[in-house]
Amino acid sequence: MKTSDLIEQRAAIVARMNTAHTADNGEAFTAAETELRSLDGKLERARSLDAADRADPGTPVDGDRAPEIRNQSIAETIRYKMGEHCDRAKVEREQAFLEERAGRKAEGVFIATELFETRATQTTTASAAIVPTDFRPELFTSALTNSTVMQAMGATVLTGLSGNVVIPRETGSPNVGWVNEDQALPTGNATFDSLTLSPKHVGAITELSRQLIMQASPAVDGIIRQMLSRNIGLEIDRAAVNGSGTGAEPRGILNDPLVPTEAYATDLFITTANMMARADLANVAASRSFLSTNGVKAAASKLRTVDGTPIPLSATFHEEPVQFSNQVPSNLNPTANKHGLIYGDWADFLIGIWSQLDILVNPFAESAYSKGNILIRAMATVDFGIRRPASFVKATGVITTAPTA
Repeated sequence: MKTSDLIEQRAAIVARMNTAHTADNGEAFTAAETELRSLDGKLERARSLDAADRADPGTPVDGDRAPEIRNQSIAETIRYKMGEHCDRAKVEREQAFLEERAGRKAEGVFIATELFETRATQTTTASAAIVPTDFRPELFTSALTNSTVMQAMGATVLTGLSGNVVIPRETGSPNVGWVNEDQALPTGNATFDSLTLSPKHVGAITELSRQLIMQASPAVDGIIRQMLSRNIGLEIDRAAVNGSGTGAEPRGILNDPLVPTEAYATDLFITTANMMARADLANVAASRSFLSTNGVKAAASKLRTVDGTPIPLSATFHEEPVQFSNQVPSNLNPTANKHGLIYGDWADFLIGIWSQLDILVNPFAESAYSKGNILIRAMATVDFGIRRPASFVKATGVITTAPTA
């Protein structure tokens, strides 16, 4: 049972206790009190589960990876496209399955999106430095980049999509009212709308050395996956937070006009309290958390009381879970240095992924050909949507130079 349902039950029991107390009905009061104790135990367990859910990364909803592509090797698939030695029968079975799932032929070869689903701590590197004379893939050192954050926040991932996805939503409930005997009930129907996810395309071109592709070490697959997904994964993540929604770019949370906005107050403590209050009034589920920038983290970490005692981050964010990421913009208003701040139930943010990445290998591009390297174009098709916009609250922009407490 959901935490919100248990909270509603608790409120009803407390109301019964108040009625029994007013009527001086000790037996009814005791019975309700016993029921309340039992329900409080269930509520505590439900809140513990909510906290555990918040700590888990987002999980695709399509179940286990299909056995046809469970052991797909990116390096082997690229070698197949290059006409080099590989297990051709295995790769052809994988491609047949992926083409059937996608409903179309690949421009190059398909790489299953499932191979890229764990996108935490994506990194980047310079291709020229990763194939020394004695190749040691286990010692590969990547450059420092942002880390993806949306799945870590608990966003819901929908994979294996083919056509547009239409999700119906209830926007209004039937009228409910008290009536006397032989009196008609109030009329009024529930109202609905729908959320539509439609394919949006994002891609990148990268140059890989021929020696890297030809390496037989299992670690090479991890390096190639990292290189192919670095820019695409980070860009998908960035757009989920702050996508403009114009042209080909999908719309992120900060630019969704249906998501409620809370004006930045005199300080961060008051702003976060106001955001929580709005979520409470909107009956948002208890599994909520904050997301903001590392600039906000730095500013909040410097807050002190009037006597100089440091104020912990947990107090500033009212004991709610909070994560900080460079994927959140810090320039909502460049002249005012305003940082993004979002609060909500992240399971209501949907990431739709259509089929798999389409990888096109080109060993003949002049810039790569002269060095014996190959160019690889990788493209993904995704879209975002918010199941219930009221599940989120976004601040108009946090000013990190706000006065201390």
